[in-house]
Amino acid sequence: MKRLLILLLCATHLSILSSRFSIGEVKAQGWPADYGGVMLQGFYWDSFGDSQWKRLEAQVEDFAPYFSLVWIPQSGNCGGTSMGYDDLYWFNNYNSSFGNEAELRSLITTFRNAGIGTIADVVINHRKNVSNWVDFPTETYKGVTYTMTSTDICANDDGGATMTWAKANGYELSSAYDTGEGWGGMRDLDHTSQNVQNTVMAYLDFLKNDLGYAGFRYDMVKGYAGSYTKMYNEASQPDFSVGECWDGTTTIRKWIDATEKTSAAFDFQFRYTVRNAVNTGNWSKLGETNDGNWPLISSNYLQGNYRQWAVTFVENHDTEYRSAASQQDPIRRDTLAANAHLLASPGTPCVFLKHWKAYKYDIARMIQARKLCGILNTSTTADFSSSSAYYSYIVNGSNGRLLVWLGDQTDASSTITDYIKILEGKNYSYWIQPKLFGQWNSLSKPEFAEDKVERKDITIYLKDPGWDKVYFYAWDGNLYINDSWPGVQVTDKRNIDGTDYYYRTFNVSAESDYTMNVIFDKGSNQGQTVDITGINSDRYYEIASTTNKYTVNDISDALPVHSITEDNASSNNFFDLSGRRIYTNHGAPIQKGLYITKGHKIVFGK
Repeated sequence: MKRLLILLLCATHLSILSSRFSIGEVKAQGWPADYGGVMLQGFYWDSFGDSQWKRLEAQVEDFAPYFSLVWIPQSGNCGGTSMGYDDLYWFNNYNSSFGNEAELRSLITTFRNAGIGTIADVVINHRKNVSNWVDFPTETYKGVTYTMTSTDICANDDGGATMTWAKANGYELSSAYDTGEGWGGMRDLDHTSQNVQNTVMAYLDFLKNDLGYAGFRYDMVKGYAGSYTKMYNEASQPDFSVGECWDGTTTIRKWIDATEKTSAAFDFQFRYTVRNAVNTGNWSKLGETNDGNWPLISSNYLQGNYRQWAVTFVENHDTEYRSAASQQDPIRRDTLAANAHLLASPGTPCVFLKHWKAYKYDIARMIQARKLCGILNTSTTADFSSSSAYYSYIVNGSNGRLLVWLGDQTDASSTITDYIKILEGKNYSYWIQPKLFGQWNSLSKPEFAEDKVERKDITIYLKDPGWDKVYFYAWDGNLYINDSWPGVQVTDKRNIDGTDYYYRTFNVSAESDYTMNVIFDKGSNQGQTVDITGINSDRYYEIASTTNKYTVNDISDALPVHSITEDNASSNNFFDLSGRRIYTNHGAPIQKGLYITKGHKIVFGK
């Protein structure tokens, strides 16, 4: 009798869940067919400035004409500064590294009102713990309390290390093994657990129906069986779903099939094909496979038709160049040509934020051309001409054809006779049919509010280290500065109080939270300093030690006080010793006194 009662209670509980989350009632669409939108990845690694909710929201007028979707970082609190992949809170704490919950809701609403859907970064393969290896937050949503326990962790988590710890500390794990690949960074969740399933479905319901996200980008989907993505999407019914199935083989297709096409996937094979062509300079590789594996957008009949479920990209936060010490797997040249291929191809293109910031006008024009021709995620292509020096093809849009020429442009004009060139740049050009040319000419040229930003100069000085050559390698999070290693050789010197300093001046954003970074070096493989970060005003440095990488001392505050007169005062901003900005007359302070400008203590009128 007791067993029967338990079974009846379980059946009733499942019935309630089925009603609440619409399990199995309607098959999720995964990704719309004949979709013409373009997505923006609104972050990169450590984009804690550029991806603030307020800053992204402020760019809605720049985004709306070109992007239908913006994918933002995981938005829950992770217990500290984080990009969100050590997710902790799912329901009750949305004060994240990118802003608070009110700012997040405002961003999503503003985007939706402008016709932009916001894509949530959903991390459910693993989860961070509160205080030990196996405890999770207790949270409430719609009057229901959700708590994962140690028994929701896969039995073989972290190669068995979690089980060893659990036994030693009086905890139990799930008896079920991981249904996908393991990862030791956080606790792998057991998706066979009814409690995990219920909590995930409630979490997705909260993201979609409470916060207002249009869809989900699922992180690390190789970590659990694709059938669970199907379950979760059928329960939550997102308008858009895309999985990060990080692979270069037919594994991606098999994962899409495992979801029964209730989710799209990022086309890593497309990305690898572009990387191989661009980095080698052999453009014919764009018409080849990645080690025998066709991109999802390929029309190769042996692979089937997956274009509708392909989200294409050429760079993301995991492949980008992050720093000299963390170079990842970036595209190293012809970034615009790579984006020209991306934005002309079938599938749904996802533009990387760094690329958008660096080449906004060019990418916007490419998107205008894509929309003019009516290129959809289901469009087809046909090769036009190719060699190792170039690759060209035709895309059949719903409004007309677009001819794309990538690589050496020498033969393009003599070979292409039935099209009119509308865009060109280093190693790329776009051509359209004459019937579309009048419409192209009538399109408004892109203008961007974000570009109308005040600029300022920052000068960085290095006390002469006695090196044969001195390079300054500089970068920032906004791509105002993005040197190629080993940077710029600096020969300019300035003598300050009898000491020579190498110096370089940067014209950068005047935003109050702007910072930049620099490395001093002797040239490639010749010795360098550590990364010097967080610079927001003129600074002076000296080499301090030569252990491993050179360390430096910031000697700005140790420099003597300088004297200026009205004749040699510049139009800098001047501040009193309390930090208050003071009025100036033709660029000079009104009264004699001690001031601060560009990081220096200045005596005016001495």
